[in-house]
Amino acid sequence: MKSDYSELKVKFGEKLRQLREDKKLSLRALAAKCDLDDSQISKIENAKWDIQLSTIFELAKGLEVDAKELLDFK
Repeated sequence: MKSDYSELKVKFGEKLRQLREDKKLSLRALAAKCDLDDSQISKIENAKWDIQLSTIFELAKGLEVDAKELLDFK
């Protein structure tokens, strides 16, 4: 089960980075829009941070996408 979770963290981080780069946002710019620290976003993108549901919604708001788009990493 733990490896499944680790894989999900990796996929989520990749999706977050893809959306951020597609929007041409730096870590710092996205962090400012989400009221998060840029180091937190970097850790999320690199699967080094366990994020909470509320953080997913904050990231979605900052990226101006629905939260479900962040979770769609088929």
